[in-house]
Amino acid sequence: MTITKRTLSGAAALMLSAAAVQADEVTVGMITTLSGGGAGLGTDVRDGFQLALDEAGEHGINFVVEDDAQSPETAVQVADRMIQSERADILTGIIFSNLAMAVVPSAVAQGLFYLSPNAGPSALAGENCHENYFNVAWQNDALHEAAAVAANDLGYENTFIMAPNYPAGTDALNGFKRYYEGELAGELLTSVGQTDYASEIAEIRDSDADSVFLFLPGGMGISFMGQYDDSGVDLPIVSAGFTFDQDNLPAMGSAALGVVNTGQWSPDLDNETNLAFMDNFRAEYERTPSIYASQGYDTAKLILSAMEKADISDQDAFREALREADFDSTRGDFAFASNHHPIQKIHVREVVEEDGEYTNRITGVAFEEHQDVFGEDCQM
Repeated sequence: MTITKRTLSGAAALMLSAAAVQADEVTVGMITTLSGGGAGLGTDVRDGFQLALDEAGEHGINFVVEDDAQSPETAVQVADRMIQSERADILTGIIFSNLAMAVVPSAVAQGLFYLSPNAGPSALAGENCHENYFNVAWQNDALHEAAAVAANDLGYENTFIMAPNYPAGTDALNGFKRYYEGELAGELLTSVGQTDYASEIAEIRDSDADSVFLFLPGGMGISFMGQYDDSGVDLPIVSAGFTFDQDNLPAMGSAALGVVNTGQWSPDLDNETNLAFMDNFRAEYERTPSIYASQGYDTAKLILSAMEKADISDQDAFREALREADFDSTRGDFAFASNHHPIQKIHVREVVEEDGEYTNRITGVAFEEHQDVFGEDCQM
């Protein structure tokens, strides 16, 4: 079975492959960020997903990819086109939570499945959960809750916290505060896509903080760390894999060394699936995968596992097959909670340099079997 793969920039499609889509194929529409400051994140999700399809051989998936340009309006337009023109059965791929909130409720209400390889806004985990919505990555708060546990263990007592002003940013700060035992030296919500952090760094300098917690994914994190390193402020940073992972570390360079961050995945996880994933991704794309690539890979593996058990035309059976999560995950054990968000181990990691490459290594565990707090509000 052939794949029909398409990558579009904004609203313009490049091309379809020559193979015709067969009637029995499952069409998966990936809406992800392939341009602008978050392009590295979307590229890794796409490439991880594609790798899993390539490994599967004949899989029966028609894979269509479009760029959302990190714009909610564009994401909605792309979703509408995929639903109406491509006849998508499943949507996936969204990186940023404000885009997820613009697309997911409408998509699942129209009978599509949405499988998130990244964005996990609290609203979709709680009162706005839906039986056709599955998150294969995390609920937004989770890694930041783990970062708070790490900060507590490191003895930080007066942390300055900051994140962008959009749903994932407010979830990040709320998650950190939920578990942090110390005081807050300051709290800032920055602009999405911001590149100049001089005033924020000045506030950190003038505070009596003993540490900094930040969530700044994509280009925002790169910009901040370059300016922070030049500023002479030397307070230790604790964060999550969203900011300090392989998508950002090459550009951050030595400025990121020693940063403690958290993730449900790490390049050095020693399980058979992850070892093969690392080798195959490097061989195919000539770079080290990020946490985003691992999530794209796992999302594809979940879909493929459900397709082995049920036909998507039988939505009840297919939904149950997704719930079973009967696939080999890069992160090891994987299971869904009742709100279709993961129950999983979250690791503490540190940025190191190995063989000339900046990467992460696991130093501990923040949570063994973590489940988000919003599931109790989910009525499914």
